[in-house]
Amino acid sequence: MLATVLAQYGLADTHCRVLPFGTGLINRTWKVVDDTQEYILQKINGQVFSNPVHISENISALADYFDAHHPGYLFVKPVKTLTTGTGYVLYENDCYRLLPFVPASQTYDTVSTPQLAFEAAQQFGRFTRLLRDFDAASLHMTIRDFHNLTLRYRQLEQAIEQGNPQRIRQSRELIDFLQSQHGIVKAYETYTSQKLFKLRVTHHDTKISNVLFDTEGKGLCVIDLDTVMPGYFISDVGDMMRTYLSPASEEETDREKIIIRDEFFYAIAGGYLGEMQDEMTTTEIDHFVFAGKYMIYMQAIRFLVDHLNNDVYYGARYEGHNFNRAANQVTLLQQLLLKEKLFSDFVISKSYLQTQG
Repeated sequence: MLATVLAQYGLADTHCRVLPFGTGLINRTWKVVDDTQEYILQKINGQVFSNPVHISENISALADYFDAHHPGYLFVKPVKTLTTGTGYVLYENDCYRLLPFVPASQTYDTVSTPQLAFEAAQQFGRFTRLLRDFDAASLHMTIRDFHNLTLRYRQLEQAIEQGNPQRIRQSRELIDFLQSQHGIVKAYETYTSQKLFKLRVTHHDTKISNVLFDTEGKGLCVIDLDTVMPGYFISDVGDMMRTYLSPASEEETDREKIIIRDEFFYAIAGGYLGEMQDEMTTTEIDHFVFAGKYMIYMQAIRFLVDHLNNDVYYGARYEGHNFNRAANQVTLLQQLLLKEKLFSDFVISKSYLQTQG
């Protein structure tokens, strides 16, 4: 199967080594090494992305824009096939793409230092800033309603009414807390409906592994562009807060280990706002910390909804897995709420300009 795909790029399997690569959970990824060059081959997950060709069309449009307006930016674009000239191959209802492997580059799975957080935030901010004149609305929505908090809260209400009765009873404390924070939903609806947040080209998946670094730990560019769609800054900034601020991952069950590291927040703010401050409205900057509340709250809801619905979306490796994930995110949100004024004062005072870099 892979030999047939590689042949469309002019690569013969007899001259290539194909090895599993990376730790991504969505797409299947291989490293392809031939006599002269290295590549990354990916099979796009059609169950997550209902129309994988839309991803390729988005990336092609962005590549053309960068070539025309920012040719010095490192944009890792798919290799075009010899047969069709597209950046993807369709084979037996699956979609594949081949990307050049960037020499002397590396990725990280965890954010171990504030400097890494700063570099990553800077790269995500730079990506959006450079695309400020690109028509975000022209991009396909590769996952519709991906970060629609109104929809996620409605799904919580439905799960409370129709989900597993025993699990609903056992989850009452988490349910009560999430319902008590409904103001986050109302704020999201106000800011988006009144266009107080600008629609921009947004990555939507800003975990550290989606940034390419050089061998010195300096950010090179963002990668894994499947979820690049029209969106709001709160998605990118919020996901960085959700995944960078605590040393504990979303799988941690010891809630005492779920803490907020202040210096990592300052690094995120310094990196992102160092690129984006002149692009953002006063309202957006004033609601920088809201981004973290929004994303952590939404992920807590998603985990709890799956638990109440018997783990039909995320699945579960053990009984109560998604309950524990939801509790983890609730704790993280509670910790962030304790720091909200401190962090907001920091951002509004523009102290981030003196922090990193």
